Amino acid sequence: MDIALRPALQTHVWVVERPGPISTGPLRPVWRTLPEPGPHQLLLAVSACGVCRTDLHLAEGDLAPRLPRCVPGHEVVGRILARGAEVEGFDLGDRVGAAWLAGTCGRCRYCRSGRENLCPESRYLGWDLDGGYAGHTLVDARYVYPLPGDRPDAEVAPLLCAGIIGYRALQRAELPAGGRLGIYGFGASAHLTAQLALARGATVHVLTRSAQARRLALDLGAASAGGADDAPPEPLDAAILFAPVGDLVPVALSALDRGATLAVAGIHLTDIPSLNYAAHLFQERTLRSVTANTRADGHAYLAEVAGLSLRVQVNRYPLGRADQALADLAADRVNGVAVLVNEN
Repeated sequence: MDIALRPALQTHVWVVERPGPISTGPLRPVWRTLPEPGPHQLLLAVSACGVCRTDLHLAEGDLAPRLPRCVPGHEVVGRILARGAEVEGFDLGDRVGAAWLAGTCGRCRYCRSGRENLCPESRYLGWDLDGGYAGHTLVDARYVYPLPGDRPDAEVAPLLCAGIIGYRALQRAELPAGGRLGIYGFGASAHLTAQLALARGATVHVLTRSAQARRLALDLGAASAGGADDAPPEPLDAAILFAPVGDLVPVALSALDRGATLAVAGIHLTDIPSLNYAAHLFQERTLRSVTANTRADGHAYLAEVAGLSLRVQVNRYPLGRADQALADLAADRVNGVAVLVNEN
């Protein structure tokens, strides 16, 4: 492998020791031997990693662990320290981003038809593979994104999941040009998706329980911001549910105009109550899920927002306070997105 500099033999990481309520301290800091990249891998010195609600679901056991003592984190910005023998297109020192989708088979009918997010063998950073709550991490070069430009690392990190997943959810919601979009929940992904929709000419209505988040939504240009159970001021052409609350599915469906679509963006959702066909689905209203993303989604989203004055509401935490960042996220104390920064 090529090595830009000889790194320390150990790296600091956080692992999910025992999944459980965040109050029980499921995250533990440990030291691990610095890994060497395989043929298609890059060794990154992590500079920033976004803290996603999926990380919280993993820590608390809502997502069954797939890797013992897994290192969470899948919104990773870092510099290439070393690369495997078969890596092409990247140089040592390049700034790159690693996101949720970390591997697919490339052979199944989903991969061959441009739907690699549905690959039965898909693997995910921070769930199947150790992620970015770390000083260093290994990633597959075929699943990372070049990150040109001068936007700070801490502001780029959330784009790699919150942004990309929001982009796919917006595509799945099939919002017509100039349409009326409802956003339920207003955290990391929602505040980025709202800005993308506004830039495309949409009218955005935000429904969320947090008064602080409602203020942020209005500050970013939302036409209205109400409580999560409130009715928006006009029928919606599309809606996205970011809050992992199944009780909001019938609420959001009831707010849709005829022929409109609700996209559920989370990887985890509490149980959905019984739906009334006439009230919630009739007149060609559609309910859709969102499953991960394709690499094409990631490249398209990053290219689109490169030309926007995107405001990323960042709450910075040093890497050593990853447990506090997750606790704040669990308690709804994060307005925007939490990001771990490694300044060593």
